[in-house]
Amino acid sequence: MSRTVTLVLLDATGRPLGALPPFDVPEPWWQQVDSVVAGARRHHGLDVAVLRLLDADRPAPPGGHVRYLAQVAEPPAVPLEPVAVDLAPHPRRPPWAHPGGPARSVAWATGELRRLGRTVTAVAQQRTWNLSAIWRLDTTHGAAWLKQLPAFARHEPTVLRWLALPGAPVLLAVGAQGRMLLEDVPGADRYGAPEAERAAVAAAHHQVQRRACAAVDELLAAGVPDLRGTTLARWIRGRLAGYDVSAAADLLAGLDDRLGRVRDCGLPDTLVHGDLHPGNVRGDDGRRVVIDWADAFVGHPAFDILRLTEDVGAAGARRLVGGWARRWRTDVPGSDPERAVDLLRPVAALRQAAVYAMFVAAIEPSEHPYHVHDVPAALARAVAAARP
Repeated sequence: MSRTVTLVLLDATGRPLGALPPFDVPEPWWQQVDSVVAGARRHHGLDVAVLRLLDADRPAPPGGHVRYLAQVAEPPAVPLEPVAVDLAPHPRRPPWAHPGGPARSVAWATGELRRLGRTVTAVAQQRTWNLSAIWRLDTTHGAAWLKQLPAFARHEPTVLRWLALPGAPVLLAVGAQGRMLLEDVPGADRYGAPEAERAAVAAAHHQVQRRACAAVDELLAAGVPDLRGTTLARWIRGRLAGYDVSAAADLLAGLDDRLGRVRDCGLPDTLVHGDLHPGNVRGDDGRRVVIDWADAFVGHPAFDILRLTEDVGAAGARRLVGGWARRWRTDVPGSDPERAVDLLRPVAALRQAAVYAMFVAAIEPSEHPYHVHDVPAALARAVAAARP
């Protein structure tokens, strides 16, 4: 599957110029723009900064014909098609999606790297959507990554400062408007990792969570979201207000009681990654680093093992959960980790639905297709997981 891309261009002042002829890119995922930037250069000889999604010919990613707003330093020589585009400001538009936004962020990162004694030799835009904007910056001392976050995810650098250990991303600098600069993590994202690799990730993550148990108050005071117990129940119901939750009504009504039974299982609250799937683990030659802590919160440790085993067969998931449970029983004698997992399985899907609803509420309507269909899908998973 691929994408067909149309770029609607703005000049350096933000004035609309028209649309480039469409071209195809191999990656279907709308937020990935490295191939879009490369395609504009290859097909039209243009260096562009992609600002944001305008629209698409299908209701949700991936693939299809997608239009983006992009900015160029100089008007192109290629003929452009006149096009009407709404350039009105929107209160929920992130800083990097405004004209000049990418240039300002890259200038900040370049200055920070210079301060660290590293000269930038190349910049490549990688991703832009409502959850983040990401650039790779090659320097005289290796690569670094610029990541810019929306307001609801700006506790990620706080988490990284606290982690500050092997196996965590190295934070180089933090700036205004959600900007942060990260050291490169060699290797590849571990999508599709086999069971043995997931077991190693779970074992290493357990050590992080055990350490974090004693730092809960510190993490909360620093701004990491509090999703413990009844606070989580209120947060889920609040985020899902306005959605059709009739199929999950009984589950939502019994949420406080269910979370009370989870508390009785005896496991402590800790730092939760919030999206611990193998694609958020990067590494090579046996070294693994858990990346993308933007969804982190303080809550129950079972949420991470449930996410890590979502796309594993039933037998493999049982083994992974079993290893996780043995570690916690050793650390917390008398606890019942397996029961906690069983009770939280539908809650994990409810939390995901609420997270997607939070995304939709925080972004402008043109980007709703990224997430709006995820809310009912996660609600359906919650209902299915709650069945006896």
